Amino acid sequence: MNKEIKWAVLGTGVIANEMATALQKMGKKLYSVGNRTHEKAVDFAKKYGVEKVYDTIEDLFLDDEVDVVYLTTPHNTHYEFMKKALTNGKHVFVEKSITLNSRELDEMSELAKKNNLIIGEAMTIWHMPIYKKLWEDVKNEKYGKVQMITVNFGSFKEYNMENRFFNMNLAGGALLDIGVYAISVVRSFMDEKPDEVVSQWMPSPTGSDERATILLKNKKNQMATIALAMHSKQPKRTVISMEKAYVELMEFPRAHEAVIVDAETGEKEIITEGRFEDALFYEMQDMEYAIETGDTTGLLFEYTKDVMDIMTKLRKEWNMRYPKEVW
Repeated sequence: MNKEIKWAVLGTGVIANEMATALQKMGKKLYSVGNRTHEKAVDFAKKYGVEKVYDTIEDLFLDDEVDVVYLTTPHNTHYEFMKKALTNGKHVFVEKSITLNSRELDEMSELAKKNNLIIGEAMTIWHMPIYKKLWEDVKNEKYGKVQMITVNFGSFKEYNMENRFFNMNLAGGALLDIGVYAISVVRSFMDEKPDEVVSQWMPSPTGSDERATILLKNKKNQMATIALAMHSKQPKRTVISMEKAYVELMEFPRAHEAVIVDAETGEKEIITEGRFEDALFYEMQDMEYAIETGDTTGLLFEYTKDVMDIMTKLRKEWNMRYPKEVW
């Protein structure tokens, strides 16, 4: 593709603002915006010099000028919007969690293949430069084999049962909101998909998953522990324990720094790659590269599928189904 890729964004929240800023950093402008509330889309367009505002969301998907749609809407809307985008010949870049469950993701994956289009998940971990460096080091066994991974992620969200963190109608809960990061970082450092997954969970007053502990193990005996919480604060921390060292990443969803501690001497080495605030820039660069070249390896879609399969398995075991969800 030689012409400039035209992006449309659906939604005008925090991520949409970061996305528009990232495009500016790439020397481009966001082509168009759609939103349920038209006035918000108009204000957003003025702020970022966006060329086109749609009267209805449907108009976005019917615009032949749009090459790729970035979906920043709640989880439970992704499936229907992805279907509309792919049916109308648009590539799709989707905020995590990419869908509610594996059935939805598999169906959209087949539709994308059929229409020769690309789906990417806006999972920061797939795109941050620090991870690309660490994966290469791990692949080369610089620190020996990965043995154990521990991940903590806890947010303190007030018990407002109407907001998206607890509202079942908005696909609330820890797993799809923050657990997706934790399972993604685990999967990215494991040689194979975990085939043993056990868990405990505690529901919130709405029935959403407020807390969970998850244990994972694969056929190569690599293990992981994950602790998630929506109503109690934890550090966003990942520790990858290998034979010769361990690597610690703080603020791991958008990490730009890693501390490597030698297993024998205890000596610390700090490495930095990329910038925390450029997360959306890295994501969109990788998506544009995939569209321009047809090389989708940098989108790590197979990991997105593995993570979704694990999350779907867990929620089925918990019997935590969202309203109108079909899995």
